[in-house]
Amino acid sequence: MSGRTERGAVERRRHRLALPLAFFALLPTPAFAHASDRGHVLLLPTGYYLVGGALAVAVSFLVLALLPPATLDNFWRRRLPLSTFSDAPRTLISLLSFAGFALLVAAGLIGSRDPLSNPLPLMVWTLLWAGFTLLQGIFGDLWPWLNPWYGPWRVASRLFGRHGDETQPSRLPNWLGFWPAFVLFFAFAWFELIDPAPDDPARLAYAAGIYWLASFIAMLVVGYDDWSNRGEFLTVFFAMVARFAPFERHEGRLSLCWPGAKLLAAEALPPSGTAFLLLALSSVSFDGLSKTFFWLGLFGINPLEFPGRTALIGIGSFGLVLTFILLAVVFALAVILGQRLAGDAQSFGKAAGLLVWSIVPIALAYHIAHYLTVLLVDGQYALVALSDPFALGWNLFGTANRMVEAGVVAGAESAWWLWNVQAGVIIAGHVLAVLVAHGLAWRLYKQPSRAALSQLPLTLLMIAYTILGLWLLATPTAG
Repeated sequence: MSGRTERGAVERRRHRLALPLAFFALLPTPAFAHASDRGHVLLLPTGYYLVGGALAVAVSFLVLALLPPATLDNFWRRRLPLSTFSDAPRTLISLLSFAGFALLVAAGLIGSRDPLSNPLPLMVWTLLWAGFTLLQGIFGDLWPWLNPWYGPWRVASRLFGRHGDETQPSRLPNWLGFWPAFVLFFAFAWFELIDPAPDDPARLAYAAGIYWLASFIAMLVVGYDDWSNRGEFLTVFFAMVARFAPFERHEGRLSLCWPGAKLLAAEALPPSGTAFLLLALSSVSFDGLSKTFFWLGLFGINPLEFPGRTALIGIGSFGLVLTFILLAVVFALAVILGQRLAGDAQSFGKAAGLLVWSIVPIALAYHIAHYLTVLLVDGQYALVALSDPFALGWNLFGTANRMVEAGVVAGAESAWWLWNVQAGVIIAGHVLAVLVAHGLAWRLYKQPSRAALSQLPLTLLMIAYTILGLWLLATPTAG
């Protein structure tokens, strides 16, 4: 009897402990998702991918160096006519875009405080910055139709009796170049990567609203075309990315061309435009670098005890500037060394302003690879949030009750295909960059041997950036 009594007492103690243990098991604990979400990727033979990517870029350079320039020139010039369409609906589409923007800002101010339930952060960071950039690179420059400024500017111009920009002299000094867009793009990158709470709906609503109003006033003061083409950073960025797209529109006629063909016809950029494109690449590269164990370890930060963005404002600001400066210096050295090897007296400004267009395929490729997981997961949250923008229980598009499938980027099988897609995009982007760089070099140097020699340092830079891009995707991250 005593044995049964003791066993019964033990069972009762176990039952009493079961409830508190279950309760503690359900308590939220720190989940370092970013520190471990690449665990499966690290099991893949990433070293082989790094070597393979570098070899692919190197072999591309060797093949192009042996090809006659006329062969590649005929390749780039091919066009397939598709259709024609007018700009008549542009004002209406832009006005609808402005109305949607105003609703999103209102949702940010009075809607849900949860960034994954409020449509404003999801639209800005996921659908616009991550998704729309991809669309620009595929379909061409859609932004002039969809931006929220053109329609309101046309209406304001008619109300105030002002004519279009074509009848107005330029009020934006030429010496400014693209520097206004560069400064605003840097501010945008800082807000996205360094600010403590860029996802906060109200904070983002104020920032977006103030930026729209300031840009609209600038367009009224200096002219829509002048400010859009050199001051409004989204228009400048999207237009540069759209030059890679295989669709070309000229005088209302749409045609199909090879990806990157329009880059070869681009004019040399001024130093401000060169700096803008280099900032586009360096900012997204720093976004990947800033969360790595390597970067945090340089400043004595334990990545498994991530202190939060507020504690890293100084380090992040320093890193954002440093990454841009390093890329700009290395690119400038590659151009100068190329000029020395070619032995031709081309001006550095012209060579750099022309060859920097070869950065576009790399920037677009890394942008896609870097934001692919965000687009796949947060894109689903955006579909849910857009159906109920003000958290009032609406279901406008029938997606309010949709279940978000985060498993699309989790698990060994998903990690395998995700890594291969990301790695393939980065390698393809660098190979295309080599292709474009050679075409641009033939515009600078008439002799094929000089053009090939001038590209050797730039090709080495692209090989190094291929390895860096693949390493950033494979290395574990924190926060």
